[in-house]
Amino acid sequence: MEQNERKTLYDLFNGSVEKFAERTAYTMWGGEDVTFAEVGERVKLVQELLLSAGLKAGDKVALLSSSMPNWGVCYFAVTTAGLVVVPILPDFTGDELDMIIEHSEAKALLVSDKLFSKLSKKSTEAMNIIIRTKNLAVISQRVKQQGEFALPQPDDVAAIIYTSGTTSTPKGVMLTHFNLTEQMHMCYIFPINEEDVFLSVLPLSHTYECSIGLIYPFSLGARVAYLDRPPTPTVLMPALRGIRPTVMLIVPLIIEKIYRSQVQAKFNSNLFWRTICKVGFMRRYLHRVAGKKLMKVFGRRIRFLGIGGAKLDEQTEQFLIESKFPYAIGYGLTETAPLLAGAVPSNVRLGSTGPQCPHLKLRLDNINPETGQGEVVALTPCAMKGYYKNPEATAECFTEDGWFRTGDLGCFDKDGFLYIRGRLKNMIVGPSGENIYPEDIESVLNTHAFVQESVVTQQEGQLVALVHFDRELLEQKYEEWRASLNTKLDEWERWSAQTKKEIVDYVNSKVNRFSRISQVVEHEEEFEKTPTKKIRRFLYSNGNKKKEAAKSSGQVLPETKVAE
Repeated sequence: MEQNERKTLYDLFNGSVEKFAERTAYTMWGGEDVTFAEVGERVKLVQELLLSAGLKAGDKVALLSSSMPNWGVCYFAVTTAGLVVVPILPDFTGDELDMIIEHSEAKALLVSDKLFSKLSKKSTEAMNIIIRTKNLAVISQRVKQQGEFALPQPDDVAAIIYTSGTTSTPKGVMLTHFNLTEQMHMCYIFPINEEDVFLSVLPLSHTYECSIGLIYPFSLGARVAYLDRPPTPTVLMPALRGIRPTVMLIVPLIIEKIYRSQVQAKFNSNLFWRTICKVGFMRRYLHRVAGKKLMKVFGRRIRFLGIGGAKLDEQTEQFLIESKFPYAIGYGLTETAPLLAGAVPSNVRLGSTGPQCPHLKLRLDNINPETGQGEVVALTPCAMKGYYKNPEATAECFTEDGWFRTGDLGCFDKDGFLYIRGRLKNMIVGPSGENIYPEDIESVLNTHAFVQESVVTQQEGQLVALVHFDRELLEQKYEEWRASLNTKLDEWERWSAQTKKEIVDYVNSKVNRFSRISQVVEHEEEFEKTPTKKIRRFLYSNGNKKKEAAKSSGQVLPETKVAE
């Protein structure tokens, strides 16, 4: 069956197992290799277990597991049997996991060992069967009777994915078989083949990684390698050398950390480097040298580093462009399975997500005549069927003529490249009615050497930056002061206040007049994040008690060191 004829995951899966039977589908770094044929055999085993527990077509099966070859096995076992998979992000709290399992009405659970302990007894006891993903063994089975599967149809729901902003009212995105198989046409903007090797470092329950990093390579016979632990530098570096991936998908945070620690730190280390880097051609030359070293770190074979899930810091992207590193940015949402726009490494533009993907259309609604910006809406075959058991929220997401509302503000350049400016719900209206996008200001803030992450809010009509500083860098600075100048507490406090003023001046020199911040307020703890590592902005909005935990601008930055 040709790729473009595959309208269900059943068609896609069986076509690949037959065509690429002897090739390796999955690799666990330092562990097993699993061929496409072996994936097919394991899928049948999981289906037999689910069938023996009375499951029927349309029943929900929760998949709560760390990344491993058997994650894909379980995903395909559920979806190709006419069941509905509920992939759950590992970083949800125990209460959130219980809420999702109850709301989804899951009758079976596929779970890895560590995550199993996060579930309540109430959730586990309600399951017909619980299967361990590590070895596909049965942990417990409450129901023993013959179930009944069915051949899935294109419009059948294949997956329900609970978005990372889940609170008291869960929002489960229903994606059909057609949504997910049509998504493969969006991925064709960057062709792959059976010689490609993916290294997976993002949670597979994230639609970004599942669609592009699992289903797409499986459909074309490529191999995917997994790590058996979180991708910290000590784990990732040897894996990159050993696996030598050709394709990798990441969120901005990963490459931003690499840039700041390996490149920016060097160029900010002394006056000589800072001066050299102000000269355009010298900076580009040094970035090119650093880019070659980065290619070596990635194993020398990387030809596509896909970045998505959040806004990429402009300084980091400028480095990637000047270093000629093969990166590209994609844009999409869980509700669109996910891709809506994307570029290839040979056709990137600073700050853009690239042009719209093939087989869909994008437009702007409610355009501001002064800025040319409006809400991005999409007409795509990959738009969700709706939110599970939430018709009101579903109706709000679509225009009268059937286009999906992304909730993102954006604009297009003359060549059709899309630029995302921020979320509609995050937009701040200035005192004279100006539209202010905090994400743009934060993007500048986060390029400052001392700033690790930030949130811009409006307080009493003024823009205030809540900043979590790079504690390690500040403490290092304090130690240098103490060793060389015998620094006193009041002197350090003056330096801290001056540094915050410098950050205010730094930001205000780079943003438009009405986006200027009035002060920097320290936030000691890292900002609370969703399971997909996005800051929970609503916790730090006006009047919120979380915001009050931030320290005022006159206080000492590295408190623990000063206390000594």
